[in-house]
Amino acid sequence: MEVKIGVQHAPREIVLESDLSAEELESIVTAALSGTVPLLSLTDAKGRKVLVPSDRLSYVDLGEPSGRKVGFGAL
Repeated sequence: MEVKIGVQHAPREIVLESDLSAEELESIVTAALSGTVPLLSLTDAKGRKVLVPSDRLSYVDLGEPSGRKVGFGAL
């Protein structure tokens, strides 16, 4: 699933692919936004970890699960 994270005072958003389900991602983001955890911590599909302070989050966009792209043509 594609996740886009907007961070205050940052010119670009953070974009990552996660193997978690939409419900799991929503619960992690909700915990960060409610202030119960100090950091939004997500691991992308390649194993890299992204940490964002909860008080600096502008928005989190949970996209559709993306299929593996093959070839050069657009369908």
